[in-house]
Amino acid sequence: MTDDDVMADVDAEREPGPSDSLRTFGAVVQALREYKGLSRQEFAGLVRFSKHTVESVELGRRMPDEVFVDRAEGATGNTGALRKASGYLTRGEAGLAVWFRRWARLERTAVSLCTYECRLVPGLLQSEAYARATFEGTIPLLTDAQLEAQAVARLERQKMLRERPKVPFSFIVEESVFRRRFGDVGKMRELMEHVLELSALRNVTLQVVSLEAMLHACLDGPLRLLETQQGRRFGYSEGQQNGRLISDPKEVSLLQQRYDTLRSQALDPQESRGLLERLRGEL
Repeated sequence: MTDDDVMADVDAEREPGPSDSLRTFGAVVQALREYKGLSRQEFAGLVRFSKHTVESVELGRRMPDEVFVDRAEGATGNTGALRKASGYLTRGEAGLAVWFRRWARLERTAVSLCTYECRLVPGLLQSEAYARATFEGTIPLLTDAQLEAQAVARLERQKMLRERPKVPFSFIVEESVFRRRFGDVGKMRELMEHVLELSALRNVTLQVVSLEAMLHACLDGPLRLLETQQGRRFGYSEGQQNGRLISDPKEVSLLQQRYDTLRSQALDPQESRGLLERLRGEL
């Protein structure tokens, strides 16, 4: 994925859900068809797809392929509108929040990633039991199928840590996050061991902000930072039911300065591992 793929709607607070993007595209197809004075049956003949397929596309129920888009362009006057609009269509990504999808796509090809968390263990470090516990507490409640999809998606993202050994992953996490109980002693110990295992990878750095640390540079909340293969830097912040992809260079630079400052205020990686080992031993 290139930076241009993201920049098309980077200023939006939230990415439309897949049904919204398909419905919007379908509405454009219908408007152009009606402007040309064509019925669905007539339009279907021109694009050489069934009337049912045309109806499904216009109602946002079906993802149009390139052939449909090209033929629909010709049938509606070759304005370029449909080809351009089709670039923003998505089937969605199961298990990922709507507002997180753009960031998740950037993550896959980033050359470095940084994460600060003060609410919960970062998704890339969570044990399976911890991940499931976070989803089980979601309001509104999820169905079993939704919970499973989200848990699978989170564990799939974790594979990046091992599959991309040349990419540095940096995590800074508040000590209070690791002290928060989410299950029995066995599950808590499993979480600690999981985090210790992942943080032992050569490309993963974990620093803990001690409870004894003073007020610090990232008190505004969690943040993520990454650098793309093209050398661009992006930030991401998340709150209740929303997330924001940050592309403005000045804003990203400010977030990077805060993160770098917090690095000097947190425990170093060896001290952080020692703290987690002590917490594990206290269980």
